[in-house]
Amino acid sequence: MKYKILILVFLCAAIGIQAQRTTSLRFNEILVINEDNYEDDYGNKYPWIEIYNSSPGTVNMAGCYLTNDINNPKLYMVPKGDVLTKISPRQHVLFWADNRPSRGTFHLNFTLDSIKPNFIALFDSDGRTLIDSVTVPAGQRPDVSYGLIEDGWTLKRLDEEIRLNPLYKGGNQLWIYFDDHVNDGRYVTPSSNNKILDTNDKIENFKENDSKGIGMTLTAMGVVFIALILLYLIFKLIGNTAIGLSHRRAMKASGITKEEAKGVVGQSGDVYAAIAMAIYEATELHDEENTILTIKNTARNYSPWSSKIYTLRETPIKK
Repeated sequence: MKYKILILVFLCAAIGIQAQRTTSLRFNEILVINEDNYEDDYGNKYPWIEIYNSSPGTVNMAGCYLTNDINNPKLYMVPKGDVLTKISPRQHVLFWADNRPSRGTFHLNFTLDSIKPNFIALFDSDGRTLIDSVTVPAGQRPDVSYGLIEDGWTLKRLDEEIRLNPLYKGGNQLWIYFDDHVNDGRYVTPSSNNKILDTNDKIENFKENDSKGIGMTLTAMGVVFIALILLYLIFKLIGNTAIGLSHRRAMKASGITKEEAKGVVGQSGDVYAAIAMAIYEATELHDEENTILTIKNTARNYSPWSSKIYTLRETPIKK
């Protein structure tokens, strides 16, 4: 019965973890007017929607819903059974808003308006739990996408980055425009990272504030020595605990009290040396003597090899 309960709890936990993982999906980049940009698998150019998995585990979005109508959250269900709906950690998946769902899993049954604002939402498999949503402003330019400043970021993550990294050059807007024709490093990147990283802001900050590496050296050495001290204390504690337990077991087996054990512990080194020598004499040396093979000569009145008794035949039977 206990095993059945444990298995049930484990399954519930696994289902809960899987359900929680779908909440890590984020709308990452959206292109409304596609004139000279990415083509689908049929060679056509349609609006596309990029979704990013911000979790460290694989997420299967099969059964989730995509919609551009808040009153119809179950407008398009991502088909089940397609292995491509499993998004690897920190990876992307692209949906085509071409209103042609018969062309495959990643072709939606709605499209995006090139003039009006576009509301897009992602719902969980229950059709009620909102995972993520975004409203693309009206007046989008051709071949200019609208996306997150960094893959999968939230407003909280952006505020934290600005607070921790004063040299962050991304700005304070979570959603920005990506234009291939503007030389600012923000390019339209379907099924890829929104920001192509050629530098690391944290490394650049470290170079500026600690150009000689003194702070890095002291930090590394401090971490190493602190770890060694902690290991020493842990092993010391474990050793003392083990010794104490062995002493208690020895006292219990010998039938002596704690006070008597203190008297034994208080003996001088000469006593311990004599005890050790006696144990050595009684065990080691005796074992060595046991390995000596002694052969004794036996006196015989005749030679067994030439004795005639071995050549006699059976006594004849007289009738």
